[in-house]
Amino acid sequence: MNDLLLEVKNLKTYFFTDEGIVKAVDDVSFNLHKGESLGIVGESGSGKSVTALSIMRLIQDPPGKIVSGEVWYRGEDLLKKKESDMREIRGNKISMIFQDPMTSLNPVFTIGDQIMEAIILHQKLDKASARKKAIEMLELVRIPEANKRVDEYPHQFSGGMRQRVMIAMALSCNPEILIADEPTTALDVTIQAQILDLIKQLQRELGMSLILITHDMGVVAETCHNVLVMYAGKVVEYADVKTIFKKPAHPYTIGLLESVPRLDIRKERLKAIEGQPPDLISLPNYCYYAERCPYRTSECFEQIPELVEVEPGHYSRCIYAKNLGRSYE
Repeated sequence: MNDLLLEVKNLKTYFFTDEGIVKAVDDVSFNLHKGESLGIVGESGSGKSVTALSIMRLIQDPPGKIVSGEVWYRGEDLLKKKESDMREIRGNKISMIFQDPMTSLNPVFTIGDQIMEAIILHQKLDKASARKKAIEMLELVRIPEANKRVDEYPHQFSGGMRQRVMIAMALSCNPEILIADEPTTALDVTIQAQILDLIKQLQRELGMSLILITHDMGVVAETCHNVLVMYAGKVVEYADVKTIFKKPAHPYTIGLLESVPRLDIRKERLKAIEGQPPDLISLPNYCYYAERCPYRTSECFEQIPELVEVEPGHYSRCIYAKNLGRSYE
């Protein structure tokens, strides 16, 4: 399709440690079209953030290394680009909001200086013009008295306001793709809703594409067009959001959905996914989810299942995927 913006093919990112090789991202593929939202969901350690950092070429080497795969953006493979070329793309064409704004913002520089840095670098504006643009960006993300607050420091902002600053920084150069890595972590529920509404509104206004990394299926339901479910570094299910919620075809996805509170279904208590994910250094030679799966049979311990197309556009990594799909309508 001519509106295909990002294509990730068979991405593998490993970490080479003294204990062994950690297969953090193992054969991940997906597409992102113009104006589209993709949710990447899974437990901590499933490979969500490493996937995003791999796209941005921000994996620290050593110990990490992108072993193989392709990341195509506008007809060019980002994994083959020079570091100098990637600096032109990062923050300019593809921007990222990191999990904790307090660790991403420099405490000794003003908010304005930190937003202006990217504007001056990528848009070649003088300091006065960059400052004006920084104030405009703070106003865009609904920070009151932006012309005064632009000269304040990160510690003078609340957690929600710091997250808004991070969004302003990420959008300051009008990127085509925004990667938001757990953008509502450590924020209270009302502020979380405000931040997500802001991201959705800005996406509509600016026409950008969004990759939202989260462990919250409720956030995905409200924000995303398509969903990529990851487990132990692999894609276990991939489909549009309606299909994922109405007819999930992987036991892990079903487990995630059953652990989400719902108002339309009365439950005694929420179901938890029993057990722990496998050790990424010593992965089994059978289905990674088998030990925790309530639907497992002896066949699940015989081989690692392939990602198969259950129906057009709906993929699952389960040998019983076609029989497993259940309706949540």
